[in-house]
Amino acid sequence: MAFLIVLLVVLVVLVGTAAALVSSRRRSRTLLEPPPDAPRVPPEVLEEVRGDAARASAGTDTDSGPAVEELDRDELDAVVAEAEAVAAEAAVVEAEPEVVERPRFRDRLTKARSALSGAFGSIGGRGRIDEQTWDELEEALIRADVGVAATQDLLDHLRSRVKADGLTDGEQLLEALKAELKARLGGYDRELALTTEPGPSIWLFVGVNGVGKTTTIGKLGTREAREGHKVVMAAGDTFRAAAAEQLGMWAERAGAELVRGNEGGDPSAVIFDAVEAAAARDADLVLADTAGRLHTKVNLMEELRKVRRVADKGAGSVTEVLLVLDATTGQNGLVQAQQFTEAVELTGVVLTKLDGSAKGGIVVAIHEQLNIPVKLVGLGEGADDLVPFDPDEFVEALFA
Repeated sequence: MAFLIVLLVVLVVLVGTAAALVSSRRRSRTLLEPPPDAPRVPPEVLEEVRGDAARASAGTDTDSGPAVEELDRDELDAVVAEAEAVAAEAAVVEAEPEVVERPRFRDRLTKARSALSGAFGSIGGRGRIDEQTWDELEEALIRADVGVAATQDLLDHLRSRVKADGLTDGEQLLEALKAELKARLGGYDRELALTTEPGPSIWLFVGVNGVGKTTTIGKLGTREAREGHKVVMAAGDTFRAAAAEQLGMWAERAGAELVRGNEGGDPSAVIFDAVEAAAARDADLVLADTAGRLHTKVNLMEELRKVRRVADKGAGSVTEVLLVLDATTGQNGLVQAQQFTEAVELTGVVLTKLDGSAKGGIVVAIHEQLNIPVKLVGLGEGADDLVPFDPDEFVEALFA
């Protein structure tokens, strides 16, 4: 009888453990690494069970009185093996990568789409294309911050298209506009470049204070770390209060290292130290914050030129210089972009707060006037809301 009690206790413990592990696995999205050894029946318990079985089979179990129902050793081993298999299957938790659902442009560009929907709805319902149609379209594009020069050039091409293709109604005109926008935004290399040379890649982030440089670095660092890159963040904006602390919080979340200097110190020195530290630690990537304004009489653009020169002299390679712009500033942001373009050799634009702006046309203006691509856009506040810019999806979201 004692044998059966012990066997039942063992089975209950194993099944309970298995159920708890399965339940824990279902509740957890981020799974832990599997333990070195799956749970097994403790050896002393197993020996005790087998001893009880042997005594029961021989009829010598003095504790339980008369011998209980015989259970052969092979059957016992089979029962124990099955229980161990159940526990092992529940405990072996395979590493499953976290699935991050990218936000859709259509879901996040409601303000930009709303700003155009009235005019587009009116134009689409027209049975013919007349001067009033062209006036409404021009006004809509300028209101969306496409810019006067870019709007005029766009309308000139559309007029030629209408004549060449024999377009007759508003719906056809809007389809032609959609195709023209996709063509103008297409054809750019929007990949973030990594060096093929020894040493880390360096991505410099420039832009005025308040556009979201530090937050952009934090979000991008989180994404790159998730993709397996070893990241170092450089707190090169030494003139803004608490900038290093803010970047430090992002570095901690991303599992990245932070290199910082003294407040008001030389930004170039901080970035140089970060590159050397990254090279010493075999890091893949340095994400470098830079000043958006200075508390000294030194010209900001001269300071950024110095940062670029110093970064190039270290153990790494500058592969990206990204201008961060706030989409809600519209044409004012474009003026900023022109100034930074003259100071440093930009490789792309990060457009933040696009989800909160009714001025989505700034994307077109950037490509038309600066001839540099928008590589990333912010579609929300979350770490995963900084996404690669997709021109086709962007244009469809403005019309849908």
